Amino acid sequence: MVDDEPLICDVVKMMLDFDGHVVETVGSAKDALEMLQASKFDLIITDFEMPGMKGDELAAAIKARDPKQPVVMITGYAEMLQAAGNPLTGVDIVISKPFLLENLREAIAKVTA
Repeated sequence: MVDDEPLICDVVKMMLDFDGHVVETVGSAKDALEMLQASKFDLIITDFEMPGMKGDELAAAIKARDPKQPVVMITGYAEMLQAAGNPLTGVDIVISKPFLLENLREAIAKVTA
């Protein structure tokens, strides 16, 4: 989970831990890219609005390294981004904030099937 808000990372980690997933969290896109150099992950979940590098830029960088790496974005800006015609290159699924555990479960099932 990549989000500059520690509380969001903690909530998503808790939700996914509940379902038996192993979750690593980082607070920036830079830290996520560094972690990806050392480890492989089944799924990357990122926020959109982060300082330094936005979530869609992170997703594009991840897909440039590994086009098959699933990336899910959780954002409060989903409707605005879609209305603006932003294709969110590299993002497989967008989940709007606020979200439910069931929304996360459905997204994980779709991208990891």
